[in-house]
Amino acid sequence: MAENTNSGGGNTGLAFIVGGIVVVLAIVAYFVFAGGAMTPETKDINVDVDLPEVAAPAAPGN
Repeated sequence: MAENTNSGGGNTGLAFIVGGIVVVLAIVAYFVFAGGAMTPETKDINVDVDLPEVAAPAAPGN
């Protein structure tokens, strides 16, 4: 009888392609979720809300 001596070597190329895709997706995920920078950017948020005082009109007297 003929024996199958093929040990699955044809899938080696596919394994390298899938491994490369996994590495690329890991790098993209790092830049998306980590912001792409090693140090976080500090932002100076200083909001000044000064509104003029509003007075109700005087009620007419009886």
